[in-house]
Amino acid sequence: MKALVEHLVRGVVSHKDDVRVNVVEGEASLLLELSVNEADVAAVQGADGETLQALRTVVSSSSGRRKAVLELVEAGTGEA
Repeated sequence: MKALVEHLVRGVVSHKDDVRVNVVEGEASLLLELSVNEADVAAVQGADGETLQALRTVVSSSSGRRKAVLELVEAGTGEA
């Protein structure tokens, strides 16, 4: 799942080496915390959040039995 998110996000950002995905596993869920270069945040969010929502849809559809959640976090803070 981590590789999928990294691959998709690197396709829309300018600073490909700054894409980071932190995976937090729970019993029934999987949290993917996405961090990108500050200059690429707008590209990942897209107009009205459409790009980020599309990424979340792909992640959710690919997750199988465990619920997967994708969150965009600010670089260095670990907070949404």
